[in-house]
Amino acid sequence: MIELFSSDTPNGKKISIMLEEIGYEYKVTKIDLSKGEQFKPEFVKISPFSKIPTIVDHDNKESVFESGAILIYLAEKSGKFYDKKNKLKIDQWLMAQMGIVGPFIGQYHYFYKFNRGLSEIGEKRYFEITKNIYKILDVQLKNNKFLAGESYSIADIATWPWIARHNWHDIGLKNYSGLCKWYEIIAERPAVIKGFKFMDEVSEIPKP
Repeated sequence: MIELFSSDTPNGKKISIMLEEIGYEYKVTKIDLSKGEQFKPEFVKISPFSKIPTIVDHDNKESVFESGAILIYLAEKSGKFYDKKNKLKIDQWLMAQMGIVGPFIGQYHYFYKFNRGLSEIGEKRYFEITKNIYKILDVQLKNNKFLAGESYSIADIATWPWIARHNWHDIGLKNYSGLCKWYEIIAERPAVIKGFKFMDEVSEIPKP
């Protein structure tokens, strides 16, 4: 059984969606970031940087931190969504999510959603970067059904929850036809619908 230590964030949703997709039994232990629970010594033991999500695989007493590493671990354990013949492309788009999509859109959330008016430079900088991310993803998805080609993979599972906050971005997902189509295809997957609600049963996936 997998124990998922998380909060209701895009990075948290990556793992709940993956667990639903592979059909593994799991339980969720909520980490309340507003109360600083991520800094408790018992959590730091399994997540050295005090970040969510983290998992503990109770079947083999293994803990894994960092969402990209968790996705790879679960993909290799289950044999799903990580085609070895396409591993290089999947790895590139997964690392792009980890190093670019998540961190920069996360900064846009910080300045534009949560601290609007704090820094005009910050808002403008991260708006432009987020808009460029939309453009790059759109180009890739106009030529491919999924990020790494024709098959759904952990690269899509990693990236989709960040685009699921498109209604925070004021960029207009419908303006990017390739990205929008990809978003809608994934949004209809039963495991994605269920994984999206892993901490809030009444939450709904935002429409484009």
